[in-house]
Amino acid sequence: MIHLYTWTTPNGRKPAIMLEELGLPYAVHPVNIGKDEQFAPDFLAISPNNKIPAMIDDGAPDGPLALFESGAILTYLAETSGRFLAPSGPARFKALEWLHWQVGGLGPMLGQLGFFAVRSPEKAPLAIARFTGEADRLLGVMEGRLAQAPYIAGEDYSIADIACYPWAVAATSFLKEPLAASLAGKPSLDRWLGAVGARPAVRKGMNVPAV
Repeated sequence: MIHLYTWTTPNGRKPAIMLEELGLPYAVHPVNIGKDEQFAPDFLAISPNNKIPAMIDDGAPDGPLALFESGAILTYLAETSGRFLAPSGPARFKALEWLHWQVGGLGPMLGQLGFFAVRSPEKAPLAIARFTGEADRLLGVMEGRLAQAPYIAGEDYSIADIACYPWAVAATSFLKEPLAASLAGKPSLDRWLGAVGARPAVRKGMNVPAV
């Protein structure tokens, strides 16, 4: 059994989408970050950085394996299942390239924008301008890439798409107001959002955990 520790955030939904795509049985353990449950000692033993998502694979070859960080979880699941990540060659490295782009860029920048532009009761115009500009640039990078290929890493749906999709949805929903101008006129991004969002596993994973 796979145990998924997660919450209703873009990062938290990435492994749920992957597990649904793979059709693997898994148990969901909600970690309510609004109540600081990520700082509980039991969760710290699984995720030393006190962040969701985290996962335990009871069936790992060398015994139960605990993993944290969404990119590591996606890569592990892809490697162990043989799906959504090419075993070798350019397609593999393109998927890893765009996975790391999301982990290091798209997610953190949209997360900062969400805090300063939406969540923070005190608005900091300089910070909002800084992260709005960077979010706009990154969405432009996505649009340019998706104008060249059907999926983020190329011809095939991969863990790069699974990683990017929940954050792109956040850009068009939670961050819709500050990013209205950035989202306008991006037909390739719109096409990709529709294609990925139509996948049954994606729809299911985006509702995990059900709270």
